[in-house]
Amino acid sequence: MAEPTSPMEIDPVSPKRIPKGKNAAISTDSKSVPWVEKYRPQSLADVASHRDIIDTIDRLTNENKLPHLLLYGPPGTGKTSTILAVSRKLYGSQYRNMMLELNASDDRGIDVVRQQIVDFASARSLSFSGQAPVKLVLLDEADAMTKDAQFALRRVIEKHTKNTRFALICNHVNKIIPALQSRCTRFRFAPLDATYIRERIQYVIKAEGLDVDESGLTALVRLSNGDMRKALNILQSTHMASQHISEEAVYLCTGNPMPKDIEQIAFWLLNESFTAGFRQISDMKMRKGLALVDIVREVSMFVFKIKMPSDVRVKLINDLADIEYRLSFGCNDKLQLGALVSTFTNARCAIVAAAK
Repeated sequence: MAEPTSPMEIDPVSPKRIPKGKNAAISTDSKSVPWVEKYRPQSLADVASHRDIIDTIDRLTNENKLPHLLLYGPPGTGKTSTILAVSRKLYGSQYRNMMLELNASDDRGIDVVRQQIVDFASARSLSFSGQAPVKLVLLDEADAMTKDAQFALRRVIEKHTKNTRFALICNHVNKIIPALQSRCTRFRFAPLDATYIRERIQYVIKAEGLDVDESGLTALVRLSNGDMRKALNILQSTHMASQHISEEAVYLCTGNPMPKDIEQIAFWLLNESFTAGFRQISDMKMRKGLALVDIVREVSMFVFKIKMPSDVRVKLINDLADIEYRLSFGCNDKLQLGALVSTFTNARCAIVAAAK
């Protein structure tokens, strides 16, 4: 830090300051509390993964050298939980008064920067007992802020660095202007490893007394794709639908195709004629209520298990990505199913030709 900070001061609780975003007040006594909030880490030691990042932030906090932070990465990887844990460590029971939390997807305009953020950063307040750190402004989903708001924020950050630190959280760092990125220390939160997700889910299962078999646990970890929030949401919703959580119950609750269904679809695509493959996949899709985009996505992953020339695999993956892209814009399902079957028909011909 360029300048030493003075002892921290806090504002008296104001009825106008209402917590927003993921840290909004939730009654943890209620059975209806979402498990993503009930089991949100309360300290830096509880954060499931990214120990190198957590230890670095912890050390900077202990040394009173916390910089402006930019945490980015996919959803459900611990970005918000990390900053909330930092605020609890810095301020203890006073953390709600010492931190301004805004969700930039709601409060995204330049007026928010000029009013709420500036007012909070510049406010004089009552003395904080002992040596205390600076105040903290948390901007969640900062990549949703308008460009004008981001340009206004860069000047606010410079002006109030002496008594305020800013923590920006986003999924897509390329949507944050370079001027803001250069003013922050950047940390990338990668998708969580399956081991950490499994451990956390097992903790929740034990705490809630759930009946989950090994196949159900494996399905939860697989469908989470490195997103802890998604894993806990699937676990809670499946528990509400079925007392015994098995692989079939998890896939039925989420509507995702089961691995055995994907294997069967891949067999049809690689061995059946165009007409037979189209009919069989269409029948399964209707019978089990599957979405074609989910089938294409799972088949794309299954392609890596199939032995084929690398150039054929690359073309097949690219063609499947094109189909998934078209489906995301609402293209006709039957037309794209035909494209899926014909893509594998061409790949099959290429594999046979390469074998000769």
